[in-house]
Amino acid sequence: MTPDPADTPSLPISETFVSVQGEGKLTGVASWFCRVAGCNLRCGWCDTPYASWDPVGEKRPVADLVAEARDAGVGHAVLTGGEPMIFAPLAQLSRGLADAGIHVTIETAGTAWLDGLVCDLMSTSPKLANSTPTDDPRDPTGAWAKRHEQRRLQPETLSRLLASFPDRQLKFVVTSPADLPEIDALLATITGWSADDVILMPEGVTVPDPESIAWVVEACQSRGWRYGHRLHIQLFGNTRGT
Repeated sequence: MTPDPADTPSLPISETFVSVQGEGKLTGVASWFCRVAGCNLRCGWCDTPYASWDPVGEKRPVADLVAEARDAGVGHAVLTGGEPMIFAPLAQLSRGLADAGIHVTIETAGTAWLDGLVCDLMSTSPKLANSTPTDDPRDPTGAWAKRHEQRRLQPETLSRLLASFPDRQLKFVVTSPADLPEIDALLATITGWSADDVILMPEGVTVPDPESIAWVVEACQSRGWRYGHRLHIQLFGNTRGT
């Protein structure tokens, strides 16, 4: 009997591509990227609005995605978004990739838990107050700003994610030194991390000049954190499929 397409696990996908990982502990590693279309947040500075503010994509069967990743031959997969953790079939995709011998990184804001995941690197990016789309023209009623502010930090969920997987990282997008007390306060409320897991990334879609990021470097040095270079921006600019 031919399976009913409606019963076939699938995910809304904005794009898939092969590139080098541009952020975090695996910077520079050749990877297959799978970006879901859809998000439970709306960051004002989001650099992938086609997966959040205006999600565009098509439903693709999980089995087809696993086959594509396997055929890419790069050995690493990055499941990102949008917010991949709000889609239940992500768990089946992660298991299929792992069964194919592929290292799995999941990129998430850390606001949602999903049972049945396989994940080699849990890459969380908690959203600070600088992400809230206050007075954003895309949100004329302010409804999304309110939702975003209510959802953006979920310490219990974040602690569970960090404690449940063999490797993890905490990436914070920062805009000014005023972000540091908020990071310190959040870290004091969550568990399952060490200083070596914390990464600060300057906000923006261009390579920052040294003077503008000196405070980020100093904060990393003084706290034992990592500076988060965005290699893909340096190599390709702010371009889809990279």
